[in-house]
Amino acid sequence: MLITIVVLAIAALALTTQFGAVLVKRAYPPQGRMIEVAGARLHVVELGPRDAAGPPVVMLHGASSNLRVMQHPLGERLAKTRRVILIDRPGHGWSSRDRVEDSTPAVQSRMIMEALTGLDVDRAIVVAHSWAGALGLRMALDDPDRVAGLVLLAPVAYPWRGRVGRYNELIAMPLIGPLLAHTITLPLGTLVTTSGARGVFAPQTMPDDFVESSATLLLLRPREFIANAHDLVTLKAAVTAQAPHYPEITVPVSIISGDADKTVSTAIHSRPLAATAPHARLIVLPGVGHMVQHAAPDLVLSEIAAMAGRIVQPTTGTDRTAPANL
Repeated sequence: MLITIVVLAIAALALTTQFGAVLVKRAYPPQGRMIEVAGARLHVVELGPRDAAGPPVVMLHGASSNLRVMQHPLGERLAKTRRVILIDRPGHGWSSRDRVEDSTPAVQSRMIMEALTGLDVDRAIVVAHSWAGALGLRMALDDPDRVAGLVLLAPVAYPWRGRVGRYNELIAMPLIGPLLAHTITLPLGTLVTTSGARGVFAPQTMPDDFVESSATLLLLRPREFIANAHDLVTLKAAVTAQAPHYPEITVPVSIISGDADKTVSTAIHSRPLAATAPHARLIVLPGVGHMVQHAAPDLVLSEIAAMAGRIVQPTTGTDRTAPANL
């Protein structure tokens, strides 16, 4: 009798998840086009004039999100004067990947560079947030001739103490992970999504429409939740391997972080990176948390413009730090 009840409960949760995933997909359809690359199918949204002066700007989102996090407010404002390319990282948003194990910055760097080739982009400024900070750094290491510069927002760059959450580790496990993702993740996630997003914004206040405008609920679909978990549990080993090579980065790097960031520690990541990468500029925003693009969008946009200027006039010295002005 007990076994029957458990089986029926699991079946009910699986049906609820399947139905919920259909509703989420209908609520947040793809906005751009799909580009086939080796091992993935990437969803890309292009904004702004294709013939704008200067290199295009490629915007990459972090974990537990999709390209809309970079589209509002930065991408749409930037697109008034520049060509902007927003990409759902492999396995996120409307991008897929053939193997869930293709979770590292090295693999995703290769996929994104292949997509940019398909878009006839030879060289670009890369703007990357959080998890994607490690990805942007990897792109600069692997393809320095194609990365004109990096603007990193609260980036992950180095290994850290601790773990990435027991639930993520469970989801990344064989058998039990897919079982949880296809049963309880979506029903449970709908209850905690808003509070979780508020925590990422803290100490700033999350915009009332953020969960809706950012299509955050796409994360709760089983295949994306599993991909996100693999991205997180493999990240520490990936940055441990690539961090010793940061002194080899030849492109200009601008780093913007908040000193109140409880998600990605500025002391562990941004400050050491600024002290290590040549031609690095660090701006630390007092009292600002993880979502620096929402807390100080004007500053981020001005730093992107400054990066474009640094590319026109190559750096002749190392600018390690700069004062923060909100």
